[in-house]
Amino acid sequence: MSDASGVSSAAAQAKPKFHHHPGSMEPPRIADYLVRVGCDPLTEAFTKRSFSPPWRGSRPVEAADVDAVLHEIYATPREQAAVAYLHVPYCQNHCLFCGFFQNVWRPEVAADYVDDVIAELASKADTALVASAPIDAVYIGGGTPSALPEIQMARLVRALHDYLPLAPDCEVTMEGRSFGFAPSKAVAVADAGVTRLSIGVQSFASEVRRRLGRKLNGDDVKAFLAELVALDRTVVVCDLMYGLPGQSAEDWRRDIETVNDIGLDGVTLYALNVFPSGPLSRAIASGKLPAQASIAVQARAYADAVDRLEAYGWLQVSQSHMVKSQRERNRYNSSIKRGAPCLPFGPGAGGQAHGYRWRNLINVAERRQMQAEHRAPVEGLALVPTHHRAHAAIAAGLEAGQLDLAAVEALRPGFRAAVAPLLANWTEAGLGELNHNSFVPSRAGAFWIGNLTSGLSAGLDSSPPVITSRGCP
Repeated sequence: MSDASGVSSAAAQAKPKFHHHPGSMEPPRIADYLVRVGCDPLTEAFTKRSFSPPWRGSRPVEAADVDAVLHEIYATPREQAAVAYLHVPYCQNHCLFCGFFQNVWRPEVAADYVDDVIAELASKADTALVASAPIDAVYIGGGTPSALPEIQMARLVRALHDYLPLAPDCEVTMEGRSFGFAPSKAVAVADAGVTRLSIGVQSFASEVRRRLGRKLNGDDVKAFLAELVALDRTVVVCDLMYGLPGQSAEDWRRDIETVNDIGLDGVTLYALNVFPSGPLSRAIASGKLPAQASIAVQARAYADAVDRLEAYGWLQVSQSHMVKSQRERNRYNSSIKRGAPCLPFGPGAGGQAHGYRWRNLINVAERRQMQAEHRAPVEGLALVPTHHRAHAAIAAGLEAGQLDLAAVEALRPGFRAAVAPLLANWTEAGLGELNHNSFVPSRAGAFWIGNLTSGLSAGLDSSPPVITSRGCP
């Protein structure tokens, strides 16, 4: 997985998951996000990082109404540009850090899988939701899309161009990993219409990679990325992860230098997220792997990486994404943060439009059975929260490095009064700078972006908090 900005992993942001009921999480309280002035804002502002999902507070659609509601969603035109997400639910192996593994890749599934998705594209192409306005970006994620044979991958990409109203400058991203991804495949998908390759790296340190279950050593990955860059057929970006078990400060420093030396167009910096009961969590608990880095170590790694890349001439365009070339736009991820409509294709893809969110069934056999019965093969269809647009404005503004407070106030009158004590507290503590109509997170504030988003989102439904004394963590 790669290339999704936010607190956790790519999949959690770029590819909406519905492992929990979308309305099941307790609402945040403003008072929980006040910090003690005098702490180190980078390493001590909070005891842990939080995640503020945009679907918190969603209301599920009754099972008996799902087909009718989804039919109405697809029958309703949209006025704004959309993005599309296509999911490939197969991986060559289950990497220890990943919480979204579904199916082991087997070559014999390729043709049937591609046939199934192309049929889905054809069936949706003429619906009002799909055909009524352009699509600015397509993200082909997983899983490991690059595991598909190049003939099948090219078929899939050409079908996207055949059936979807892609804008002339549409960004078409394909995720991949270096293992099993020959340069000839990169050429084939570029010829078919892919404009951007996002490669999951995590680390170039061979020993760290071995612990994670990655198949190639660091030198092989460097050579592969250098080949992609030399082809000059697409934008090439990668992701790196900090806080990994056994990852030293020197490992991380070399990773940052390697990204700069290779000549990539962009890089995304992720903090390790250890999923409860996942393989990495079990390996750490059993003593097979050292523990993940502390929050303080992660915070310093994040700040150091951004500082180093900026010194090399890179530009920070979101909390986690840095760019070196002007052709790297990161359009899909920024659109998702803004709450743009997302059209889902393939088993496991998540979508959102017209005030609803849903996920395509990921079980291929069950999906085909429901399609044969002319039933919508989806799960988790829900009406988004009342303040979804305001939440998206908060998340997108903080991600972009400047939150327009007046814009959120226009969507939710009373917001500024509710969060005024919080913003004053954060400004005094060093988490950001409050101007008249904007809040600009500091480097420390950017590291704690999930907590800032959660605290401000609490203000959408809250009265001003009573400030109480709080000690440093």
